[in-house]
Amino acid sequence: MPFAYYDRLTLSQRRVYRQSDDIASVPIPHGVELRPLVDAVAEALAAEDRARLQTAADRLLAEITARLHVPPLRTRVLAVRPTYRWGELHGLYNGASGGRVARVSVWMRTAQRHQVVKFRSFLRTLLHELCHHLDYELLALPDSFHTEGFYKRESSLLRQLAPSTGGAEAS
Repeated sequence: MPFAYYDRLTLSQRRVYRQSDDIASVPIPHGVELRPLVDAVAEALAAEDRARLQTAADRLLAEITARLHVPPLRTRVLAVRPTYRWGELHGLYNGASGGRVARVSVWMRTAQRHQVVKFRSFLRTLLHELCHHLDYELLALPDSFHTEGFYKRESSLLRQLAPSTGGAEAS
């Protein structure tokens, strides 16, 4: 079922939307081997060490993109989430341009209380931004829409890298 903004899309955008919606997963070859890199992200976040967190996130994304044979993606970890009228910004994807490598920006602290976000929330945000990159580079979609398929791909990556421990985490 399309999201509400679907009706405002052009016919060609609707075709891309439906293509995106039909793709539910992105298998990472030997994804289980990446768990130590995921653990390094968790440890750096728990230590509240922004520089170490950025390095750990960079290593994780570099390994994922290499395994999927797509161009590299860099990470920028920032401190406090910016706020807007509609809420907090958790992450941002900037595609490659002008010879620059594509980059994701993610924030490690909540806007209101400046608390470090929960690990699964941080990882999900990182993977969400990676999904935008994969839409363009792996799936060759001309646009990256937030479709049900997009969110399923995000969840498929999360399940491969950090299987649920049974509890839900917010932030």
